[in-house]
Amino acid sequence: MSVNQPTHTGPPYGQPQPGYGGYLPPGYGGQPIPTVPVSQYGAYNGPVTGYPQTAPPQGYFPSMGFPSKGSPVSLDSDASFTPNFIGSLRAPTTSGGGPASASGSLVPPGQPAYSQFGQGDVRNGIPASTAPLQRPPASQQFMPGTTPTPVTQSATFQSYGPPPTSTQQLTNHMAGMHIGGVSTSVPSPGVLGYGPPTSVPPASGSFTSSGSGQYVPYSNQGPPPPAVPHGLPPTTLSQGLPMAQPAISGPPSALNLSHQAPGFAPPPSSSGVGASNYPPAAGVSRPPPMQGTSLPGQAATGPPTSQPNHVTSPPPQPSMSGPPLGPPMAGLQGPPPSHPSQAGYALQQNGSFGQNRGAQPNYGQAYPGPANYGSQPGPPPPPPPKRLDPDSIPSPIQVIEDDRNNRGSEPFITGVRGQVPPLVTTNFLVKDQGNASPRYIRCTSYNIPCTSDMAKQSQVPLAAVIKPLAVLPAEESPPYLVDHGESGPIRCNRCKAYMCPFMQFIEGGRRFQCCFCNCVTEVPSQYFQHLDHTGRRVDYYDRPELSLGSYEFLATVDYCKNNKYPNPPAYIFMIDVSYNAIRSGLVRLICEELKTLLDYLPREGNMEESAIRVGFVTYNKVLHFYNVKSSLGQPQMMVVSDVADMFVPLLDGFLVNVNESRTVFTSLLDQIPEMFADTRETETVFAPVIQAGMEALKAAECAGKLFIFHTSLPIAEAPGKLKNRDDKKLINTDKEKTLFQPQTNFYNNLAKECVTQGCCVDLFLFPNQYLDVATLGVVPHQTGGSLYKYTFFQVETDQERFLNDLRRDVQKEVGFDAVMRVRTSTGIRATDFFGAFYMSNTTDVELAGLDCDKTITVEFKHDDKLSEESGALLQCAILYTSCAGQRRLRIHNLSLNCCTQLADLYRNCETDTLINFLAKFAYRGVLNNPVKTVRDTLINQCAQILACYRKNCASPSSAGQLILPECMKLLPVYLNCVLKSDVLQPGTEVTTDDRSYIRQLITSMDVADTNVFFYPRLLPLTKIDPNSDSLPPAIRNSEERLSKGDIYLLENGLNIFLWVGANVQQGLIQNLFGVASFSQISSNMCMLPVLDNPFSKRVRSVIDMFQSQRSRYMKLMIVKQEDKLDLLFKHFLVEDKSMNGGASYVDFLCHMHKEIRQLLS
Repeated sequence: MSVNQPTHTGPPYGQPQPGYGGYLPPGYGGQPIPTVPVSQYGAYNGPVTGYPQTAPPQGYFPSMGFPSKGSPVSLDSDASFTPNFIGSLRAPTTSGGGPASASGSLVPPGQPAYSQFGQGDVRNGIPASTAPLQRPPASQQFMPGTTPTPVTQSATFQSYGPPPTSTQQLTNHMAGMHIGGVSTSVPSPGVLGYGPPTSVPPASGSFTSSGSGQYVPYSNQGPPPPAVPHGLPPTTLSQGLPMAQPAISGPPSALNLSHQAPGFAPPPSSSGVGASNYPPAAGVSRPPPMQGTSLPGQAATGPPTSQPNHVTSPPPQPSMSGPPLGPPMAGLQGPPPSHPSQAGYALQQNGSFGQNRGAQPNYGQAYPGPANYGSQPGPPPPPPPKRLDPDSIPSPIQVIEDDRNNRGSEPFITGVRGQVPPLVTTNFLVKDQGNASPRYIRCTSYNIPCTSDMAKQSQVPLAAVIKPLAVLPAEESPPYLVDHGESGPIRCNRCKAYMCPFMQFIEGGRRFQCCFCNCVTEVPSQYFQHLDHTGRRVDYYDRPELSLGSYEFLATVDYCKNNKYPNPPAYIFMIDVSYNAIRSGLVRLICEELKTLLDYLPREGNMEESAIRVGFVTYNKVLHFYNVKSSLGQPQMMVVSDVADMFVPLLDGFLVNVNESRTVFTSLLDQIPEMFADTRETETVFAPVIQAGMEALKAAECAGKLFIFHTSLPIAEAPGKLKNRDDKKLINTDKEKTLFQPQTNFYNNLAKECVTQGCCVDLFLFPNQYLDVATLGVVPHQTGGSLYKYTFFQVETDQERFLNDLRRDVQKEVGFDAVMRVRTSTGIRATDFFGAFYMSNTTDVELAGLDCDKTITVEFKHDDKLSEESGALLQCAILYTSCAGQRRLRIHNLSLNCCTQLADLYRNCETDTLINFLAKFAYRGVLNNPVKTVRDTLINQCAQILACYRKNCASPSSAGQLILPECMKLLPVYLNCVLKSDVLQPGTEVTTDDRSYIRQLITSMDVADTNVFFYPRLLPLTKIDPNSDSLPPAIRNSEERLSKGDIYLLENGLNIFLWVGANVQQGLIQNLFGVASFSQISSNMCMLPVLDNPFSKRVRSVIDMFQSQRSRYMKLMIVKQEDKLDLLFKHFLVEDKSMNGGASYVDFLCHMHKEIRQLLS
């Protein structure tokens, strides 16, 4: 994905990278492609004898003059294969940083790209821990000379452009593959059952270096013992059986990965070379096939026509001239002679250009030898067999659509304990009847195991993603504010839980028993009320705290700092006026915007004006404070040049009321761009700026927020000075974690002081080079603030995004000086917290600021047994200062079911929340662990979750079947998206700052945002009805789903791409872009022109709707098919192989199945 793009277009997260310009794909300019990092799951079937391999470029397929995400992959093949993620085979370990294959590093040239050890040996990767997963030795011995021949497959989707003519269909031979059933050597169900998973360390909570990092083939096991099926039918996928129709129409369905006869080399996946989606560019020759010879004494046999294993072969190739490349080697005797791979094309380890496979069981006649690639057509191919439809693997789009249709029409009523809410992608109405709305709290499971042993066995993390100040839709009422007067809220005497619907009133209403700790507390006389015949208070419906899941209490003075009510908060705008900021037009833009924006500061419901006061600072190497007191005719500037000992030079006149001082600060905002117009100062300070803002708030005795607009690495002599430590060479080494860590502890200590003062920091970054986001982001992160980044900021293309972000950031609801505590009923407790906050002890989450977009994620562990009757309760209480200076308590309550059967746990999980938690867990893990360890831990934990389900909850079935719980059937596809994300598997063009930025964003994202971030929404715009408000169904994120004649909209919460196919009708182009043809569309547009026709209006309204649903303004990027941005767009087609070695969905599903089978055996 290394595109070279001029500095005004945007990169994966809306920031363009240097080195994105003028990309010429192979065949467009003829230059060789730089090698692309290899996939981390290499296909290992033994090397092609006589054909040594160095790692090929990833993601380029022979017969394609254009980089393609992945060749069509059929899912019909054997269970025991390692899926073909076209990439390197295993490389021998080097003494340095571990294996080359793990996270995308390259195999050195000339080095054999496979391990010199046998298949069962694991000699590379991270060292196994003291309690390794015990894997059975592989039952397949390496067989030399067994490389597959090409495979054929019928094209399922519309290809781009005319298909190649006179396509030669070649059949695939997979040694040891049984068609349509279990091999005779497999024991019957009674003979061999699944034992328990062997000595598996718990995967959540710590990163072990054992686990799925070593991808070894595994032996065949018999089918599982009979088990009692529970609950919803699982999703099962069958692979390897001839299919007469698509396999999945709904649950139950099965992907059958059938057994392989022992003694044969594991067959490769049927991932072959697809027909070229693009006509070859003139002047590019096709790669010649590698002609090989069969081993003597091994007859090559042809497949029966029922074999469901065909992919379209490449067009006829010129035959390779010259002598044969040498005799096959007997076994593995050292590395074969070196053979350079062809620039620009992936080596087909399991695809078309290889030697013949050896003899195969159950095949009738001998194979006639490799097809003739000369000008003569070969013999007619056998009729194509039925192949498993790629649509038969679980589709996120289908799951989302089904949930919308089934649950979008009825309101979600929260009165029942342990209800799983509709998905975040479904538009639904919530009626609060005693449990908090899912807009405030979502859980990974709504039915939690009664014992810790059961929880450990399942490995499903028990967590809640809490968004305490979430904004509700207009149809739902915000939480009621309850004022109990001077006595304050009613609480349990022992555990201090707040009154809620689950408290039990006894003795005629004179006392209540706490639902969290069972302690009995006297009811204060002013709160007393009689009970009705059911034991419920007669004022039940009049009191929000007795009948609703979410509500607020007005806090008394006891809940305030120093026992005095707080002052209203203040906002301080701190503007970098160094050379870069002035030259780019940024300073002028900010000053113009602030003149009007300050009229929209947040205010309490019915107040006429905001109580928030504002102040202004500018800085470069020194700081300038401004006195904008309303009595002054002109603003006054005071300079503090001693940045080592920061103080605020004025108190009166620094923080002012907007309406009172309007003329003075408007005059100031006019003068600032002129004052610094001729500056030559390029160096900046950073830490003293935060110190100054914090000191100003301290002097004014209020909490507040700093809005800092900063452009460069702070290298000027001052506290918190940083150096450029960016080092791409650390990627894929044990030191990679240092790139995510702050380079000094100074900012951690500064953040702690800010939190104590209630000083929240929102940081807007405008870098043109490395800025060290990992260090600068520490204070925003620990104070509950936000981070925004606009790389290569240009006013023309980026002002829309920046100004929208700034407006929303200034106007949104914020709580200041907040403390949050989560209480639970006996049996579980909160043990771990993720998000943007600071913790000085183990229970209190401290936030200098908490806005309506931020989530805090809490993990729970058992400390006792739970009971099915009483269930489990959570109460989240946040004490904060409102924007008017009022001290409040917001309370959210949630009741969950408890279960003694694993099937009940699996039936009540929510995959979107689970992925949100796992991503945050992994993104925190990279701070202290090698990225490869983090990836392996994720894969291992998910394999254990699914293996536990298979072993304990699924009906007995062939071991070749992959069986997924119904509500977790998207776990593999979503997990693969997390593994392929730029934090865990970066491409070469992703900067260190981008990775730190994304890592920090995800940490406090809610479930809806992570859902669309990891699996973007892709809409076909040509299917839109201009006269209807409904949207067409989204399509899956794969290149093969795109049609040349269509326009698509892709959004991931940070960017919107408008992809235009090369064959789109001229009328549509005219209606949308106002130009006559495809070639006239400008890729530099950042907004669609406003045209007066139904199609243009509808598309713009859809984009506006998407923008309104996201917490950040998304940059619009126009992508023309085959243009330089096309590769960037393909990075977001997450079901395909990625350029940086990430697996396709199909391959990863196979890999997960292999991992699950290893755990079960």
